[in-house]
Amino acid sequence: MKRTLMSLIGAAVALAAVTGVATVAAPAPGGAAQTAAPGGSRLPVQRSALLCPPPTSSAVGETTYTAFVPPGAGAAGKKGTAQLVPAGSVKESGGKDGKGKGGSAGDGQQAVAPGDTKPVAPLTEAGKPVTATTESGGAPALVGAADGAFAPGWTVQQTTSVAAGAGRGLLGLSCVAPDTTFWFPGVSTDKDRQDYVHLTNPDSTPAVVDLELHGKDGALRAAAGENISVPPHATVPVLLSTLTGAPVTDATLNVIAREGRVGAAVQAVDAKLGGDWLPAAADPAPSAVLPGIPADATSVRLVALAPGDADADLKVQLATPTGLIAPAGVETLHVKSGMTTAMDLKDITKGEAASLVLTPTDSGTRGGVGGGGGVPGGTGDKLARAFTPPTGRVGERATAADNRDKGSTLTLVAPEKGKDAKVKVTASAGSGGGTPVSKTYTVKGGATLAVEPPRPQGLKGSYALTVEPEPGGGPVYAARMLAQPQGGIPAFTIQTLPDDRGSVTVPTARQDLSLLTD
Repeated sequence: MKRTLMSLIGAAVALAAVTGVATVAAPAPGGAAQTAAPGGSRLPVQRSALLCPPPTSSAVGETTYTAFVPPGAGAAGKKGTAQLVPAGSVKESGGKDGKGKGGSAGDGQQAVAPGDTKPVAPLTEAGKPVTATTESGGAPALVGAADGAFAPGWTVQQTTSVAAGAGRGLLGLSCVAPDTTFWFPGVSTDKDRQDYVHLTNPDSTPAVVDLELHGKDGALRAAAGENISVPPHATVPVLLSTLTGAPVTDATLNVIAREGRVGAAVQAVDAKLGGDWLPAAADPAPSAVLPGIPADATSVRLVALAPGDADADLKVQLATPTGLIAPAGVETLHVKSGMTTAMDLKDITKGEAASLVLTPTDSGTRGGVGGGGGVPGGTGDKLARAFTPPTGRVGERATAADNRDKGSTLTLVAPEKGKDAKVKVTASAGSGGGTPVSKTYTVKGGATLAVEPPRPQGLKGSYALTVEPEPGGGPVYAARMLAQPQGGIPAFTIQTLPDDRGSVTVPTARQDLSLLTD
């Protein structure tokens, strides 16, 4: 499977304008260690929420949802639940599907309740994936929640196989946690692309969202992207080309929830390359790591954005299997404030699996970096595409839920030179049976390691991969590629593996007030 073009998209952002940077910023290339703050301790989270967008409108698509929680992640002896339920949608009052400009449900649109509220892929035990499959072209978005023992590390993978049509390919997405801000570098409103952002509200009150696009000349203003109302427990799709007056090839989408919170994901469909999900990038930070560049990528394109009030000067390095290198002729990138910049890196990988590492050229710079990415591949008229964004480091644990008997490639990168990392990778039991298997890998500091991951013994069905860096090593970033060719077309999808946020720091109480009354 030859990938003739690969696009890696980064976003450089002013650090002062970012909240929560401490959770992803690092001593060097981004990502704080998952350790307890002084006077506190890390405990398993008690509740998790995930949102899965509508998978496809294709009549020839098949979608599999795979839910998983690692064994022993929750409190010992505690029970729990984890399931997804269908969300509602928004349609035009005239009866037409609301897949257009978006807007308020009270302004020419109406919220429509789901026709079926049966739970999807409910978990019954930790350590064993549960799957659910649908062939419906109109399958709804899903709103999910997990609590108790199933909350820490709960992961849901949505994988859609579309055999024909403009959206053909393997469309994969790790269902997202709700938030108030998302960045999507790499979107396009070009005539050959149809990019929809799907906004899903998990809560019982409406959310109000603004959509901002940034192109090569700065912000692209459009009234249609303001004050988009997302009704409770419903999803709203917005076609990005309705937000611009002229086509834009390289752009960055910023989703901002001014009221409430949403889950956001972009489905990109190309007339020639097929479709896949463009996941949100990690929160903007001073540096970024983009793992998972396939060995056979022969043309790499970097797109960067600096939306803050300062320009960004970035050092571009490639973490190869043998160490960090500075690509000749593209060692640095200057990005003007508020503008999206694109640069071709050509055959930067030279036939080796690699990861891209972006850091400030000046340690005192005010700029930051984050982003997202895409991987078109194939030859002639047999083309496909996937996306891979910069991601947060794996702190305690990360999971890729949907792996098959064949086709998975796991990429691990330790971007800090001289700081090797040991990583335990566990293949879970299969959804239909099998015995878990673990293997430990050593990743050289400054290098990328791409491996065919372990498979459970006696595998039946699909399985999950859990990545756990051992204490004392350098920071680790990870990505998983799933390849499932369809009739000679190299269908594949890539998901990054950030920390699963299965634990939270709880401060130590200075005084017990539980017995005090008024």
